[in-house]
Amino acid sequence: MSEQQSALAEAHDTAVAEEEAVALTSELIRIDTTNTGDPATVVGERLAAEYVAEKLAEVGYETTYVESGGKGRGNVIARLAGADPSRGALLVHGHLDVVPADPSEWSVHPFSGAVQDDYVWGRGAVDMKDMLGMTLATARRFKRDGIVPPRDLIFAFLADEEAGGEYGSQWLVENRADLFEGATEAISEVGGFSITVKDGVRAYMIETAEKGIAWLRLRARGRAGHGSMVHEDNAVTKLTQAVARLGTHKFPVVMTDSVREFLAAVTELTGMEFDEADLDGSVAKLGAVSRMVGATLRDTANPTMLNAGYKANVIPSVAEAVVDCRVLPGRREAFERELDEILGPDIEREYVTNLPPVETTFDGALVDAMTASVIAEDPGAVTLPYMLSGGTDAKAFQSLGIRCFGFAPLKLPADLDFSALFHGVDERVPVDALKFGTRVLDRFLRSS
Repeated sequence: MSEQQSALAEAHDTAVAEEEAVALTSELIRIDTTNTGDPATVVGERLAAEYVAEKLAEVGYETTYVESGGKGRGNVIARLAGADPSRGALLVHGHLDVVPADPSEWSVHPFSGAVQDDYVWGRGAVDMKDMLGMTLATARRFKRDGIVPPRDLIFAFLADEEAGGEYGSQWLVENRADLFEGATEAISEVGGFSITVKDGVRAYMIETAEKGIAWLRLRARGRAGHGSMVHEDNAVTKLTQAVARLGTHKFPVVMTDSVREFLAAVTELTGMEFDEADLDGSVAKLGAVSRMVGATLRDTANPTMLNAGYKANVIPSVAEAVVDCRVLPGRREAFERELDEILGPDIEREYVTNLPPVETTFDGALVDAMTASVIAEDPGAVTLPYMLSGGTDAKAFQSLGIRCFGFAPLKLPADLDFSALFHGVDERVPVDALKFGTRVLDRFLRSS
């Protein structure tokens, strides 16, 4: 085959993978994998896992399907042998489950997977069936075309991330760590997406850190009684006062290494200054992405659930609340001390989910490969490290000594409020971004 013929064949195969990524993303969205957090009401994970396994087996992969401690909580893992088996493997992981969506609030049905107006629409479009579609399309192309990556690639499609990974990554790490044998580095969601900064320059944010997750159940006890009487020992009153104190408390600003590095890089790119005396105000100048970055300046504690009572005229003896706490790396002890002061001695607390922060450095051959792959498809772009305010399955995999990054590359329109799409109404991903991400992922996995 001539050089010209080879180039034409490569372009054709790339185009096929791009179109397949769009189709696979749409098809995955159509599989309702809603995770309510209650195992009794979770749907679709097994069906989605079987779909992925079928797509991988179709091109010759041997897959491992594991139901992790709960009926229907499907996980699929496949390995592609690399040229140098002595090198540490690269884990490419993503979750199959999504958060609930109310169809009455959406422009399209959240599980339609509609491809219209240059977007793929539906719950999971950015969190994270887009990355699953790109990964699956790339994995299929490598196997189909006989492409041998530099080192082993482990592809993992996982259950239960949206509820902390108890039946997904956490269970697998504790019970089937053999499936990830030899893995030294990993990539997954919420990184590699672009923001447009000064003069139209795009910066691609690579996740190098994420806050810890501490879902906290608070409980107040009091004396039960009749709602018509004077009552000075009311559990509901105690609880709501404590929840209000915690929910309105502003934790101190703490500049972690990853946040400092991100802000310094933005300053170098744009000339924008970030005054440490008013970081909240300074970060607000970043526009839509400021919500995500601003949440990494301090610990947060947001009340999300309340439960008390069973009749209008009965004062209950117990009242409970759940608070979503996100804690910066290195802040756990200080955070606990502040909780003690805010809540006081009368409020019991227990952790529903308690997962550690993740943090690594923005350097090394893997980071260089990410940057080179992005720039090859978007000349003039830059890459920046950042901290994710949320959490991912990286929390489980770092316990195996795996160095974890967020790198699900997407070239986004400058006016798209990307962070608002996560768990939001009318979640969608641009078709062109999926095609771009597939090309970048292909380059990256061939060179990493």
